[in-house]
Amino acid sequence: MNKKIVRISTLCVLMSVGAFAQQKGIIFPAQNELNEVVISDSKFALPKEKSGKVIVKITAEDLKKKQGQSLAAVLSTVAGVEINGNQSRNGKDLGLYIRGGRAHQVLILIDGVPVTDASGISLSYDLRLLPVEQVQSIEIMKGAASTLYGSGAATGVINITLKKADDKDLAGNVYVNMGTQKDANKNDYSLQDFNQGFSFSGKKEKINYFTSLNITETKGISEARPENENDTFEDDHFSRVNSLVKIGFTPTKKWILDFFANFDRYKNDFDSGSFADNLENFSTSEQYRVGFSPKYKYDSGEFVVNSSANLIDRSIFNYGSFSYYKSRSINADAFNKYKIATQLFLVTGAQFQFHEMSNKSDYSQITKELAKFNMIDPYVTAVYNSDFGFNFNAGARFNMHSKYGNNWVFNVNPSYAFANLPLKMLASYSTAFVAPSLYQLYSPYGDLNLSPEKDRTIELGFEAGLLNKKLTLTSVVFLREEIDAIGFDLMTSKYFNVNGLNKAKGIETMVVYTLNDKVNFNANYTFSELERQSRILNPKHKVNAGIDVLATPRLGFSATYQFVSDRYLEYTTYPAPTYNPVLNSEILKDYQLVNANVRYELIKKRMNIFVAADNILDKNFVEARGFSTRGRNLKVGLNVVF
Repeated sequence: MNKKIVRISTLCVLMSVGAFAQQKGIIFPAQNELNEVVISDSKFALPKEKSGKVIVKITAEDLKKKQGQSLAAVLSTVAGVEINGNQSRNGKDLGLYIRGGRAHQVLILIDGVPVTDASGISLSYDLRLLPVEQVQSIEIMKGAASTLYGSGAATGVINITLKKADDKDLAGNVYVNMGTQKDANKNDYSLQDFNQGFSFSGKKEKINYFTSLNITETKGISEARPENENDTFEDDHFSRVNSLVKIGFTPTKKWILDFFANFDRYKNDFDSGSFADNLENFSTSEQYRVGFSPKYKYDSGEFVVNSSANLIDRSIFNYGSFSYYKSRSINADAFNKYKIATQLFLVTGAQFQFHEMSNKSDYSQITKELAKFNMIDPYVTAVYNSDFGFNFNAGARFNMHSKYGNNWVFNVNPSYAFANLPLKMLASYSTAFVAPSLYQLYSPYGDLNLSPEKDRTIELGFEAGLLNKKLTLTSVVFLREEIDAIGFDLMTSKYFNVNGLNKAKGIETMVVYTLNDKVNFNANYTFSELERQSRILNPKHKVNAGIDVLATPRLGFSATYQFVSDRYLEYTTYPAPTYNPVLNSEILKDYQLVNANVRYELIKKRMNIFVAADNILDKNFVEARGFSTRGRNLKVGLNVVF
């Protein structure tokens, strides 16, 4: 079955390319005009056809079609993105991988501001902290982006935009949804997953505001899977509270001043690992974030400052004792867009980042006076958009790290949109610098002599429109090389730099077909291959497909299909000299999932309901060895707008 699916996906791509080559004079419109605007490529609004990157944008309308799914589940349907743990119980820790890279190579932004946990193993953001109900839209830009976004953006950037103030004096939203939470071995369809929240927003003269509260309570599934099907493990509980306040002030037409503050908290039961139940383990995490983003527009450009500070407190009760983690991060990114000519603008900026952490347990202690570093990065990017289809984006960043000294990164990104064809060719070459995390340096498992990882990525691809722009085909091939990659060996329980190059290569293909204003089809296929698996459960082949039907102006239906191929699991992060591939590895079998969603407007633009069904075929599969996965589950929700 695996080979058939891959062959069918490949055949579809080849047929589309063939049609494009043979029928360009018949079925193509005179010009490929895309109205969509993207931000991630240059930090400023740019028409998508002028961008030299393939940027996937998940809009508010797309999120409505995926009601009932978590943020991790939504992201996992994007080509090249794998989030291990999103098919497990609500609350399972998540592994975020883009193009086979690890979590420390992916940068997450919220409203353009980097978010991170300085006490985490990989200095990455915990997606469990953010409910999808707070999200307005998401942009995913794959490939090295360190020139614009600094250390940590080696394989991609996920830019999450939260909901904003309404234009009315007062507007509000109240929602509630509830559903089952069971694995495929159970027939218990009792309600175990509860989500509710509200938001208020408005605009009055020069001031706008937005505030929201979201609450989640879930149980019903054990994190660990029993090795013996006759055994029963305790259900593990997950609860979360999220509050957000955003205030905007526009004193003049040129000035925009935005403030935000938010608090996120979750409590999560967890087990002792693969096939190992535990009745006592739990963890809590509290995040406090504040930020200020002034913007000034002038005749030839725009000046922006994105500043934020966050504090994260985590406590873990494991094996009968507590471990306490605290982290603090400060970010200030000031950048300016200056329009040199009609077709040329320059982005110049400087970013300051400070991270510190502390840890205290019965076995070790790390003080914040010891575990800290900062970075100051000036950068420049030039963007040229010609009137004959040629576009060029190039830039450089000078990273000044308090521990690792000075490092240069750069990118070159040309693209060409043909004048008489709806076809855009693109290419890029980018480098990236990834510093080890504080945990990898200062924890008992760390090594102060670790070197930073340096990556280089090359990609080639195209975007094409067929059938009068009803069919859009995008394909990108990439190759990434990691130098001094940071691995963890379970034999020595130490982080270390891997000798030589670690390579990742692959191809991503996306198809969107709009039959009419009521029926839309989309699909993507990802092939990715890693030279060393690095304990990444990366599928070599992955297929996502979906169809959305607007049966009536008020009734909509969506169905999705996902295929994940075999994954190769290594028990050590990188093979040691004594590594035996037979004894130290395992193959996790492929799986397929079918999900569906039905939504109906009870009162036009005021009240709607949805019913969602995940894993309709109730497949019993393995996402991570020794951990549970969800079987067939149902969810129903009500949303009221006023």
